[in-house]
Amino acid sequence: MRLDRIDPRAVASVVALAVVIGLAVPVVGAPSVPQNGSADTIVGAAGSSPAEGSPLVVAPTPVPVPTSFEPVPSAGAPESNGATSTDPGSPTPEPSRLGGSTTSASTAGSGGRPAETAPPKPLFAQPAPVVTATSTPSCPAMISGTTPGAPSRTSPLGVAGTTSADLQSFAQQYNAIRVANCLPPVPFANIRYDSCMEDRLFWMAEDPSTDPSSAWGHIGSERSDGVPSVGCDGNLAGGTENTGGIVAQKWWDSTGHRTSLYKPTYTGSTANVCILFAMTHGGVPNEPYSFTRAAARWVTC
Repeated sequence: MRLDRIDPRAVASVVALAVVIGLAVPVVGAPSVPQNGSADTIVGAAGSSPAEGSPLVVAPTPVPVPTSFEPVPSAGAPESNGATSTDPGSPTPEPSRLGGSTTSASTAGSGGRPAETAPPKPLFAQPAPVVTATSTPSCPAMISGTTPGAPSRTSPLGVAGTTSADLQSFAQQYNAIRVANCLPPVPFANIRYDSCMEDRLFWMAEDPSTDPSSAWGHIGSERSDGVPSVGCDGNLAGGTENTGGIVAQKWWDSTGHRTSLYKPTYTGSTANVCILFAMTHGGVPNEPYSFTRAAARWVTC
């Protein structure tokens, strides 16, 4: 640019403006020079860098206002990570009782702003217990055990009597039927061989008639040869290939025998209930071993 073309009035305006600016700088604040000769960090009033070409004004760092009783870090101190206080006098944070991480919500970082805290860990949801208005009572469970056994007697005319296998088979099925029908089982020790009912079965089996039903029945039945009855009465079952378990089922299937031997309406304890049982195999004059007669009754032990 040629100097001969500069307008003198413009030069005068620039000089006047420079004088005004120079006089305004002391009013804003005199520059602060540190003792060690180095320059302070230069920031604007709101923390922004000054524009290029503008006057350099040194503004003091704002003093943060504490938000808790923990000390505010001094200028130039490392920034807090928000986890624990670095002050030796502050108490050690207690671990969270709810499973989340422990942080200090009020520890200040640089600039006096409270440090951000880590979000608490979510609590695991626990399902509420299921409450039913009414509960259905459960049926008794099946029990195990063995019976006292039977002597396997033989009558004077050779009829075979009750065996331990007969008694155990009957007891097992008897209790299985009771449990299946929600009735309490009878202790196996209380299901016993009865010699008195066996005596009466022997009396029937030794009838000399070839009719298997001769002398068959409860007290009052007569034998073909006129010999008076002996022994004790009970619920009766007979037939070919019967076992103790089969006759137990036959008695349950008959309404009258079920009432007498199983007593479905009985609500007391079975601890003092005894079930007596007897069975014979064969008979006079020509009945095979597979033809059986059986008797059973419910008594109090």
